[in-house]
Amino acid sequence: MLTVSNLSVQFGKRVLFDEVNTSFTDGNCYGIIGANGAGKSTFLKILSGQNEPTSGHVHLEPGKRMSVLEQDHSIYDEYNVLETVIMGNKPLYKIKKEMDEIYAKEDFSDADGERVGVLQVDFEEMDGWNAESNAASLLSNLGIDASIHYTHVKDLDGKQKVRVLLAKAIFGNPDVLIMDEPTNDLDYETITWLENFLANFDNTVIVVSHDRHFLDAVCTHISDIDFGKITHYSGNYTFWYESSQLAAKQRAQQNKKAEEKKKELQQFIERFSANVAKSKQATSRKKMLDKLDFKNIKPSSRRYPAIIFEKDREVGDQILHAENLSASIDGEVLFSKVDINLTKGDKVILYSKDSRATTALYEIINGKQEPDTGKYQWGVTTSQSYLPNDNSEFFDNKLSLVDWLRQWAQTEEEREEVYIRGFLGKMLFSGDEALKTSDVLSGGEKVRCMLSRMMMMRANVLILDEPTNHLDLESITAFNNSLKNFKGNIIMTTHDHQFAQTVANRVIEITPKGVIDKHSTFDDYMSDPKIKEQREKMYA
Repeated sequence: MLTVSNLSVQFGKRVLFDEVNTSFTDGNCYGIIGANGAGKSTFLKILSGQNEPTSGHVHLEPGKRMSVLEQDHSIYDEYNVLETVIMGNKPLYKIKKEMDEIYAKEDFSDADGERVGVLQVDFEEMDGWNAESNAASLLSNLGIDASIHYTHVKDLDGKQKVRVLLAKAIFGNPDVLIMDEPTNDLDYETITWLENFLANFDNTVIVVSHDRHFLDAVCTHISDIDFGKITHYSGNYTFWYESSQLAAKQRAQQNKKAEEKKKELQQFIERFSANVAKSKQATSRKKMLDKLDFKNIKPSSRRYPAIIFEKDREVGDQILHAENLSASIDGEVLFSKVDINLTKGDKVILYSKDSRATTALYEIINGKQEPDTGKYQWGVTTSQSYLPNDNSEFFDNKLSLVDWLRQWAQTEEEREEVYIRGFLGKMLFSGDEALKTSDVLSGGEKVRCMLSRMMMMRANVLILDEPTNHLDLESITAFNNSLKNFKGNIIMTTHDHQFAQTVANRVIEITPKGVIDKHSTFDDYMSDPKIKEQREKMYA
């Protein structure tokens, strides 16, 4: 289907890919993973022809069509929504456009009639007469109301544009579908729809994503970029992660007999296969189970930051009490009538269809913004540590990372450079990286610094607004594990489904008409028919 031969990519002296030979076959979904800077997005651009490799080539089987999820959200601003989606099938759109141009002629000739006849045959073979209705149905599934199908793309908001571009990418059943971070800016319902669509998609999918739940739901293979090569592993992301961790542990156990290691790996395969067979995705990507093989299991060279949250003191029964909180922006109500009473042990997903609402509530309970109405009070035994969505104010300086982190040291020992360098090293800032100035950090590095700050504060209540933004899979995985193990309270908003499902024991949804509050896992909350009915009323 799609083959890569002798592909090399080099930028100056830096070699990104070195003589890569691989192929992507029909019916499989490949999740491309790799550390930050490994070249994931570059590889997708080379596959799609947007970038040229230094050497080697990419070959798509003749007669097959490739579709790519666009990253430039303004490229189709001058077209209407429905037309943009149909443009996803370039051969179909080309025929449709030529037919429309011929029909628009005032002096329609016999030659034009003959040409239209030829075009109509091809158009019918491509199911062109149903193109508009198929595109409209796709848009509706992605949450784009029929009332704006003929609106210009430039008049949509950012989240609507993402959905239109996603519809364009999957329109017309492409043979190869390439997507870079497709779940960005999508809500829970839309991501669920996309997961189900791709899990049952019969053609080839190649995707880069930091959403582990999404990778688990859709992938038959994980394609690992490491040491300038790409290696395919059968299975989803969780299987790859857990098996690579097991292989790394076995490699460290030099004295363990080969037969014992083989048996341990086989038992892991059997246990994992049984779990997958029970999942809702099992009916679609069945081939994943058939190809799981302990011979393919290899240790990963990935580095995971040591994220460990400890607290200085235990909390009492009262954590946070809020009454009748409300907030608005320019007269638009973000949330109202919010009553919250958190108690010891609560790990809360704070949810809203409008991300401005959750951020506003965080700013209020952290004393950075006044509510329109209501009041709140923290328990006397609590101490809070807040990871805001926008952390720019913390990095408006030129302090070295050592001096930057020293600001939150609690003891004299923690102020020592040796201690801080060791702390930063565990967060993957080793050697000279600890002397970087805070104003030149990447988005992911800033979040790792903010996590270091939170760990040093040793608060017993963690407040997290979209904490996985900018982080790589390794940091997200380590972060997720640390929150599961944290013995204090958590209030968190996240688009990372696995974060939400594995950490929270309570969901609080804030809406313009009030609050919905339930002690449950995130999946149980979202699938509860009574909650669904209540949510529809709250947002109506």
